[in-house]
Amino acid sequence: MKEELIRETIFRVLRPITPEADFDELAPDENMQEVLDIDSFDVLNFFIQLYEELGVEIPEEDYGEIITLNDLIGYLAIRIE
Repeated sequence: MKEELIRETIFRVLRPITPEADFDELAPDENMQEVLDIDSFDVLNFFIQLYEELGVEIPEEDYGEIITLNDLIGYLAIRIE
């Protein structure tokens, strides 16, 4: 799956969680959780929704690897079948 399609899926899943967020303002190397002001419960729901959309499970031990949008896109890109 191309990175742009992954990015679109990420934003589509995030939109209901952070309806007031302006994703155009999110730099690819910024801390997503801080910039979008989402708590750990929202992050968990976000990862569950991504699993349902993309079929990629993100185990809890990998959460620390996924800080920025680029981190998440890279993580998903190598795991999508």
